[in-house]
Amino acid sequence: MTPDQWFSKGQLHDVEQYRLFVIDDGEPGQETVLLIHGFPTSSWDWHGIWPALRAHYRVVAMDMLGFGFSDKPTRHRYSIHEQADLVEAVVRRLGLERFHVLAHDYGDTVAQELLARQNRNMGAGDWATVAFLNGGLFPETHRALLTQKLLLSPLGPLFNRLSNRKKFDSAMSRVFGPNTKPDTQTLAYFWQLVCHNNGRHIFHNLITYMNDRKKHRERWVDAIRQARVPVCLINGSADPVSGAHMVARFQELALPLDYLAELSGIGHYPQVEAPGSVTRHYLQFLRQAPDS
Repeated sequence: MTPDQWFSKGQLHDVEQYRLFVIDDGEPGQETVLLIHGFPTSSWDWHGIWPALRAHYRVVAMDMLGFGFSDKPTRHRYSIHEQADLVEAVVRRLGLERFHVLAHDYGDTVAQELLARQNRNMGAGDWATVAFLNGGLFPETHRALLTQKLLLSPLGPLFNRLSNRKKFDSAMSRVFGPNTKPDTQTLAYFWQLVCHNNGRHIFHNLITYMNDRKKHRERWVDAIRQARVPVCLINGSADPVSGAHMVARFQELALPLDYLAELSGIGHYPQVEAPGSVTRHYLQFLRQAPDS
């Protein structure tokens, strides 16, 4: 599915003072899955698993502020807490009462903040389960790429101005599995969505989430530790950023985990690299998850 076809499936919603792209595919009253995407991409990442999920569930996804087809303010202090606020605003707007959450990468961190609120009965809606794909659940095990480190440094604005399609393609390809690299067309679609609304110029603003992870590490790890819903982890083991070493840390911390799937040879984008495996494991998790 092309990004333009993806856009035709959704709508732009006025949320707070922003326009956010949202896809709501299904009927009110259906059991629902909410998908939260990663950095630096968008909800289009979910297109490969969408049909299989839609066969069983109402499926909702959005482009968070600064991503995809949503607004991308330039002079803005992006934060995980604000993204969580906006996700909750969309949940309320759509009238989602009880739903499952599947998150990836940056979206994992947003989901951790949302889960912390759920644990304290302060969140929007009522979660049934939560599932994480590859992401920086623990800042101590997150192996940032050099490009990410440079964007976060004082040189970030300059480095961002010097960025181009070739550097982007190279950085993206490095985090995929050895045999599941994105083809030229997929990379072109990623770049198209990054550049929409002049978004390539805000990378250094968005990357501050890495500082958020360090600052709020205890709150967000405790969110998983104190989870009152079933927890799932589906992880591409070959991911150099948050692969097998992240799963090892998860287990070392003895965090609650109701379902684990480790995908050998798969990198940072399992829903893009191995959509069939991700869907199979995720649906199995939902089928066997106890009623929370």
